[in-house]
Parts: sequence; C-alpha cells; structure tokens
Amino acid sequence: MTIDAPVPGADAGVTFVMPVLNERDYLERAVETVLQQDVDGPAELVLALGPSSDGTTELAQRLAAADDRIRLVDNPRADIPVALNLAIRAARHPTIVRVDAHSELAPGYTRQALATLDRVRAANVGGVMRADGRTPFQRAVAIAYNSPVGLGGGAYHGGAPEGPAESAYLGVMRRSVLEEVGMFDETIRRGEDWELNLRIRHAGYRVWFDPELAVTYWPRESWARLARQFVATGTWRGELVRRFGRQNSLRFFAPPALVGAVAVSIVVGALQAGGLLGGLASVVHLPVALYVVGVIAFGAIAGRTLRERAWLVAVLPTMHLAWGVGFLAGVLKGAQDTVDTSRLDRNTPLP
Repeated sequence: MTIDAPVPGADAGVTFVMPVLNERDYLERAVETVLQQDVDGPAELVLALGPSSDGTTELAQRLAAADDRIRLVDNPRADIPVALNLAIRAARHPTIVRVDAHSELAPGYTRQALATLDRVRAANVGGVMRADGRTPFQRAVAIAYNSPVGLGGGAYHGGAPEGPAESAYLGVMRRSVLEEVGMFDETIRRGEDWELNLRIRHAGYRVWFDPELAVTYWPRESWARLARQFVATGTWRGELVRRFGRQNSLRFFAPPALVGAVAVSIVVGALQAGGLLGGLASVVHLPVALYVVGVIAFGAIAGRTLRERAWLVAVLPTMHLAWGVGFLAGVLKGAQDTVDTSRLDRNTPLP
C-alpha cells in the first residue's frame, strides 16, 4: 500500500541543508544559487561544517555574517550522513532541500520540486544531475557523468520519464517522513541517499523523479581525486550489497564484471606469453578488446575537443575500474572505515 506524504501549508517554509568540507572554490556560488531560490514562506540554509583546511570555514562564517538566512553547525566527524542529520535536526521548517557545496541549483528548482511533492504526495523528489566542467579534464568527467556509459543509467543521469524512482539525487524531502524512518544512517559513508530512499519506499511512501528539476554538479578536478572518489563509492556499494543483497540494482555489478574480465585477460595473456596456453585461449581477450574499442569510440563521438576526447579515454576506465575494484573489496571484507579522501586537503587529518 502506498502512503501519501503530508503536505505542509504553502507558506510553511523550507530548510536547505548542505554538508561542507574543503569547498572554498565552490561554496560561495553554491550558496548564492540557494539564496536566489523563490519560495513562498520563510527559507533558511544550514551549513554543516566539516574540519576544512582550505579556508572554507572562514568563508562560510563570512557568508553567514552577511545573511541571517544562513546558519552554521559543526560537523567534526566530517561524514556526510552525520552532517545531514545535524543540519536537519537544526532545521526550523517541515520541508528539507538537500544541496551540495559542489553543485548549483537551477532557477525555480525549489518551487518546481515543492509543486511536484504536493501534486504526487511524495516523501522525496529529485531531478537530473547535470555535470559540468571548467577544464578539459573536468568537462570529460562531466560528459561521462551525464551518460549511461559513465555511471550506469540511473534516472537522474539521463532522460528518464517522470515517475516513481529507486532513489533521488540530493532530494527535496518531508521532514516528518525523515524522522519517521530514522533519518540518515550514520554508519554508511557513501550511498547514504540510496539507503535512506530504500527505507522510505519500504515504509510505503513515494520517491519520485521529476526530469524538470536540474542541478549543476562540478566533478572532481584531477585524475587522482576522481580515482579515490570512485574507489570509495564502489567500496560502499559493496557494503550495501552485503547488507541488502538483491535489493541492489543489477547495474551495480557491471564494473566488477569488467574488473574480472581484465584480470582474466591479463592472466591468460601472461600464460600465453610463457607458452603455457595456445592461441584458442585468446577468446577471453574479446570482452576487454570490445570494451577498449567502445571507450575509444565514445570518446571520439562525445568529446567536443581533442583534449576532451583524450581525457575521456582515460576517465571512463578510471571510473569503471576504480569503482569495480572498490566494489569487490567492499563485498569481500566490507567498507569498514573507508572514507572518500578526494575532498580532503593533504593537511586535513582523516576523521
């Protein structure tokens, strides 16, 4: 049975919640796009500040001093689900709009999301993540993000039709439902949104995708940061498979299958080079060869400049293989204390 989520009064107000850690280059613009949102009733932005080392905290304090709609809470543990729970508990309003310091809300985003929440009586609604970039590398990552080839075809990465969804990117949520299902699970450092939406759906509420909603997302700025991000994300997906098994989509198993195919190809190639296997064994190289051809073809078609095309040939395997290696590690031994270090400055101690 599907339960209709409560609909607060039109002027009940909204609280934007934003985890923040080492986002000096992105925070001010992210905050600006939040404060420009046009909503009925009061609005506030709660920034949950992790232990940044790049001047982000000082910037957040200056922004808060200049606008009384901005409130600050400390998040010494740095973990995203902890930050979200701290910000939600500090919220004054019944609708929660999750935002990211590495993203920008499109004009009218919140008004559209609230209208959709009211119309379909959903507990959570999300839209499309439109990745963008400032450098050829970052633009190549954005192209991969915006394609099913890069991230596997989740609704918020492409042009899926409006309707019920497995999860929601960021999300505009009813606070009462969040409190009913127990808020974010603070033991899950990545994939926390998927797990929360699983509990929301199990409680009988709707999670909804609205393609009219759009958020600009700025990917990691370097190859090393991208690789670390995807290893951590894959590791936590492996942990979620350990916890929730078949409730995970089959698409999550494609990257580890690629890792397995590459490993088999390397072993067989080494045995062939040593004369221990004949030419017929070369058939095992076919999946990897087809993958390489596909990556090169995608880069040639999707890249707009020569540098973007070159980076795409490096970015796609990095995303797939790093995620797949992390996934296998997470399935085999659990995520344990794995953290995403891609946003940490070298001088920032791990939590």
